[in-house]
Amino acid sequence: MKRWVLLGLILCWYGIGYGQNFQFHYDLGKDRKYVTTTFEMFKPDEYGSTFWFIDMDYNRTRPNGLPGMSLSYLELARYVTIPRLQKLSATAQYNDGLVGPFPLGPVWLFGVSYPIDLGFVTLNTDLLYRNAYNSDGPDAQLTLVWQKSLLADNRLTLMGFMDLWTADKAAGGKQFVLLSEPQVWYRVTDHLNLGGEVEISNNFLPDEKFGVKPTLGFKWIF
Repeated sequence: MKRWVLLGLILCWYGIGYGQNFQFHYDLGKDRKYVTTTFEMFKPDEYGSTFWFIDMDYNRTRPNGLPGMSLSYLELARYVTIPRLQKLSATAQYNDGLVGPFPLGPVWLFGVSYPIDLGFVTLNTDLLYRNAYNSDGPDAQLTLVWQKSLLADNRLTLMGFMDLWTADKAAGGKQFVLLSEPQVWYRVTDHLNLGGEVEISNNFLPDEKFGVKPTLGFKWIF
């Protein structure tokens, strides 16, 4: 669930506090049909906040026939409040991972973050300089994160993110890469949520121009 949502930042801006959650997703996409688990943690402090998550895909068949981990992916983000500039934060982020024995990164990102209030929803917005390993040159990234609670007692939550960045083409030059993962969760108890997400991507994977990959799952909030 690549960068599904910066939940911790949303919690910080809305003054809810801090926490962590575990997610279990079953991927229904074509030729996928495997499980992904996600663990996230967020913690604010007097200087800003720290957020990180780890994704693990289980798409490898072991000799005994049981599924094994095929991918691991980490994102770590540190946000520091800029004094005298209301709601504006500076951010440094690090992304890395492995597909089997092959590295996915590292990627370093630096920039600023600001929540844009649209009335019906707030878009938490990052403008980032992106420095990817083996890139032919610097890139830029725009990240939008949202959350909206509905129904009685706010049991239904619509949330997600959209990343748009520049990256190298295989044949040379640059291209735009899009990745978005809107999610829907229904709170059954204070800890258990049922729902899922839809991963929408363009140029995200080699030789894949556009993809739509739904999941179903649950989220346990600690």
